Amino acid sequence: MATKLRLQRRGRKNHPFYQIIVADSRAPRDGKYIERIGSYNPNTNPATITLDFDRALYWMQTGAQPTDTVRNILSNEGVLLKKHLLGGVAKGAFDEAEAERRFEAWKSNKLNSEKSAMTKDAEKARAEEKARLEAEKEVNKSRAEALAKKKAEEEAANAPEEQTEETTATEDTATAEEAPATEEKIEE
Repeated sequence: MATKLRLQRRGRKNHPFYQIIVADSRAPRDGKYIERIGSYNPNTNPATITLDFDRALYWMQTGAQPTDTVRNILSNEGVLLKKHLLGGVAKGAFDEAEAERRFEAWKSNKLNSEKSAMTKDAEKARAEEKARLEAEKEVNKSRAEALAKKKAEEEAANAPEEQTEETTATEDTATAEEAPATEEKIEE
């Protein structure tokens, strides 16, 4: 029986989630399968992959053919490299300890590159956030200046009216003071 390592779609509409399965090549995509060896969630950033490494390696060694996407996943997880190294051990090119040493070196190199990429992404995000905050501060500063200018103009426009009202009020009180004085003169 020809077996394939492929994805089986799960999840809701516009939000896919995939299972990595081993199935007969004649079975439908979402139909019967032999074994589930992992999952792939492309909705997260970076994509979340869980994989049973030993079972994936076993199925690759027994001749299961991966689809293109599953081949990329297995390559990123190191299954294809491990299969290649075990093939070299079987041919006598090097021993098992050398194969493990090479695989661990590859794995540590991959982890370092992933960490540096994540660090770079985090720094880029921080820089963008800082730039956005600075731009927002500038906008707020310009708005505050415009508001202060507008208030100053309103105060300047209201100030002459208040002075004229004060002068008219002063004139009214002066007239009111003169009126009783004239009344007193009339009584004398």
